[in-house]
Amino acid sequence: MNVMICPYSRVRDGAKQLTANFKVREFACRDGSDPIFISPALTEVLQAIRSHFQQPVTVCSGYRTPGYNKKVDGAAYSQHLYGTAADIQVKGVAPAAVAAFAETLLPDSGGIGIYPTFTHIDVREKRSRWKN
Repeated sequence: MNVMICPYSRVRDGAKQLTANFKVREFACRDGSDPIFISPALTEVLQAIRSHFQQPVTVCSGYRTPGYNKKVDGAAYSQHLYGTAADIQVKGVAPAAVAAFAETLLPDSGGIGIYPTFTHIDVREKRSRWKN
């Protein structure tokens, strides 16, 4: 199974609603570049997290350009480069609790990383888990 990736323009599509609670602009690279790549599977997982906790979800880092990924010391083949990952914070919910619920959504695939202040979620085909 291949993960679908959709291209968007920050300028043209930034306000476009992807799910009930997420817009294209929330996944834009923090370097201000255009375009933005986003996997619909990722937005579905994030919407399920939002709906489950019934709290706002902040995308701290979504799509990253290669240059920006290098600047923030991202992994060489980071899922952020492909539009399949997001580092998120759920208001009032600990990263480990977010990860535990994400596990129910991605039991056999995807990446789930627990960090002190955020949870990494990605929709890669193979399963990967870590704590940092």
